Amino acid sequence: MDPLFYLGGLAVLFLVWIKMKGLEYVIIHQRWIFVCLFLLPLSVIFDVYYYLRAWVIFKMCSAPKQHDQRVRDIQRQVREWKKEGGKKHMCTGRPGWLTVSLRVGKYKKTHKNIMINMMDILEVDTKRQVVRVEPLANMGQVTALLNSIGWTLPVVPELDDLTVGGLVMGTGIESSSHIYGLFQHICVAYELVLADGSLVHCTEKENSDLFYAVPWSCGTLGFLVAAEIRIIPARKWVKLRYEPVRGLDAICKKFAEQSANKENQFVEGLQYSRDEAVIMTGIMTDDAEPGMTNCIGYYYKPWFFRHVEGFLRENRVTVEYIPLRHYYHRHTRSIFWELQDIIPFGNNPLFRYVFGWMVPPKISLLKLTQGETIRKLYEQHHVVQDMLVPMKHVKNSILRFHEDVHVYPLWLCPFVLRSQPGIVHPKGDEDELYVDIGAYGEPKVKHFEANASTRQLEKFVRDVHGFQMLYADVYMDRQEFWEMFDGTLYHKLRDQLNCKDAFPEVYNKICKSARH
Repeated sequence: MDPLFYLGGLAVLFLVWIKMKGLEYVIIHQRWIFVCLFLLPLSVIFDVYYYLRAWVIFKMCSAPKQHDQRVRDIQRQVREWKKEGGKKHMCTGRPGWLTVSLRVGKYKKTHKNIMINMMDILEVDTKRQVVRVEPLANMGQVTALLNSIGWTLPVVPELDDLTVGGLVMGTGIESSSHIYGLFQHICVAYELVLADGSLVHCTEKENSDLFYAVPWSCGTLGFLVAAEIRIIPARKWVKLRYEPVRGLDAICKKFAEQSANKENQFVEGLQYSRDEAVIMTGIMTDDAEPGMTNCIGYYYKPWFFRHVEGFLRENRVTVEYIPLRHYYHRHTRSIFWELQDIIPFGNNPLFRYVFGWMVPPKISLLKLTQGETIRKLYEQHHVVQDMLVPMKHVKNSILRFHEDVHVYPLWLCPFVLRSQPGIVHPKGDEDELYVDIGAYGEPKVKHFEANASTRQLEKFVRDVHGFQMLYADVYMDRQEFWEMFDGTLYHKLRDQLNCKDAFPEVYNKICKSARH
């Protein structure tokens, strides 16, 4: 009984301390306490529930039958909105805190919320090599099922909780994107409920204008109810090669060479300072050399970015064999490197062995509990941005990030941008190699100011014909926004499908200058 007595005493003292300091003080200044005691256990419960739910529904093959009814329900809601006069714009009824984006969707309070409860995998067609999924199915759910039957997506965006709908209506990228392009480029069909309540199927050949206009439209052309996505045969392992590189010129040269080499199925760079990086290249394989395997996804393993940093410190080239799904979700446990700011000791071996099985906390729960004070602090003193720039400008882009935000590590992910109609495409008529530069963390420059610094970065990206991912805070005005993005096809479809009274324009939905 003595240990229980002491634990009870500690719990009482902890509650007294919270009462004296105030819950808001604890959540703001000692957030790790709140995260470890409450959000981690809640996150486990969420994961277990959704895993069991997906498993039961797929085993019972009930998802396709339920899907048709769900689509009819969405159509009914849209037609009711129209019958009532369509006085307010429509949006999905999913709460804003459930999305992975850190942006707060204030429009949810003023728009007509259409409830869309569609989170299942509908069909895996290995003959056609496609998987048909609902919009709220997430990457963890999809890869778990596909990998178990020997298949995978050509592009698997990193975090488990990223949904198909978010990746279609926004965008998604991974270290295989230098071959396959963005997430939209592996999609072969979309099904949408339009502003008039009709259900439309679109592909490259059927309703092709809508097919190309949907990506990056952020749900402002219709409600996505299903998507068909290419699948490819999976292998058991990823043979991953880590190569430390020093000197910015050498980093850019090595990264561009490896990105252009199509024999590499995966290419990624982690840049730890202006002149230090590790370039990783990988291929899928069914065979692993004895003694060279590393199951990096196990809860007690070091966070991946710290594991990679070890090779930089030791200045040695290394090869490891990593289980395929572990590789796909290598940054999930540490939310890239964001978790170190929330749980500073999270990579400590003791913490990993005792509590690592509960990591990471759900991003949605972090958003739900952050409060206005933390949200404003994050907005002013924290950067979460992905800028997509042509590979030929990678050196100047890294220097610009270094001068304007000085956040490390930087995530470097190459991708081929297809020359196709739509909101995002290369400046010329041919496919072009781009790189996603991701900055996540606290800026180390003294002059950082969220609005001015981000606008300066946005201007640079526009000048090199790059693009900003729209999940992040966007500070451009309307003219600047449509200088960066091509609205020709998008606005044409908005007129043809009578979207202007039904959905907000994408700029009004996501840009700060339009929302304040």
